[in-house]
Amino acid sequence: MESVGRVDEQREPKGFAFLYLLANFGTYFAILPPTLGGMSIKLQNLVGVERAPTILGLMMGLGSLVALFTQPIIGKLSDNTHSKFGMRKPWILLGTIGFLLALTAIGPVEAIFLLVPLWCLAQIFSNVVQGSLHAVVADQVPEHRLGFISGLGGVAIPCAFLLSALTLNILPTDLLRSIVPAAIGGVLCLIFILMLNDRVLTGTRSKINIGDVFRSFSFQPLKYRDYGITWISKAMIMFCFASIASYLTLFLASSFHMNVAQQLQFNVYTTVCSVVMMAVGSFVGGWASDRIGKRRVFVALSGTCIGLGVLSLAVSPLIGREAGLSLVLVGQTFTGLGFGLFLSVDAALCIDVLPDPETKAKDLGVFNIANTLPGTIAPLVAGSVVLPIGNWIAPGWGFSIWFALTGVIGVLGGAIIFKVRGVP
Repeated sequence: MESVGRVDEQREPKGFAFLYLLANFGTYFAILPPTLGGMSIKLQNLVGVERAPTILGLMMGLGSLVALFTQPIIGKLSDNTHSKFGMRKPWILLGTIGFLLALTAIGPVEAIFLLVPLWCLAQIFSNVVQGSLHAVVADQVPEHRLGFISGLGGVAIPCAFLLSALTLNILPTDLLRSIVPAAIGGVLCLIFILMLNDRVLTGTRSKINIGDVFRSFSFQPLKYRDYGITWISKAMIMFCFASIASYLTLFLASSFHMNVAQQLQFNVYTTVCSVVMMAVGSFVGGWASDRIGKRRVFVALSGTCIGLGVLSLAVSPLIGREAGLSLVLVGQTFTGLGFGLFLSVDAALCIDVLPDPETKAKDLGVFNIANTLPGTIAPLVAGSVVLPIGNWIAPGWGFSIWFALTGVIGVLGGAIIFKVRGVP
């Protein structure tokens, strides 16, 4: 199987970095507002603060579960796509249209039994786009530029975080909080599609059977040791990070007795602290990793910073309202710095340990399971197990127990990356 439009050995195509930045920002900006508080606020209004954590955990868990199966399958399919428009473009277009329609439909819906499947569809289609974008980077960017492009793409994520928090605070209704970000994200992804000079496969089309699809989820961690360890480290760090994302507003409501307006306003403050350091960590980390030729140390630092930030949240309700809220801001600053460092080298490190250059998109899709699986487990475990049991054992301590547990997991996830041998 041959291809045309392969990456130049010296540099990615002209304008690719900016287009990738736009598309990455657009995808995350579309999907983040519901995750960062939009769905939490909607559920508080629908069922109240007491019931919201369990329902939110179920929704976010199921959404992440279906996303878990999306990227490896799409990666396998796009690796074998013989469209005249390219290998990745048709899938990015499909995902963009899909998440735009699903998120638009979520806005006016108030029935829980409809919100759940719509959120699952939004997660599926956004992961179709994200998986295809990761594969495009592997197609288009040479090895010595991977850190820079990965870091640049990472800068888009904190920007999406910040604009999402501002959007939630400014827009007055659930309908607008869902539709406006989805529309903006969809337009930016369409610009990327129109401008991308995609890789085109030629030659005989390979057959894909059911066995191929199921094998999309295999990665043989014992055979490909570095690949497996990197996956585990990534999953632990993302589990720690996922412990905050969906639950921060409910944490503020439960532990600091804030109303909805106060939650959204304080959410902006925490997001500013987080994204400023996220952008700095992502850009500086990507540049520095290329400069010194090392990846692992930045992953270790990221796990430590994220873990310490989450542990700060665990302590914050125990030291009084004013001091506690200040500590939340400090914790979010550390979390943002850590996540920025993680984003700066994540894509580059994953590409460095891929076992087979002919199945890049599939293998990168398996890596994305380490992103989505924690998002599946974390809200389910928090909403259904740790928070209710913690509050039953020690009333009011549920969130502190949850954040203490996940903070330790984040630190350990960063530490085990030094077990990887084939990457400096």
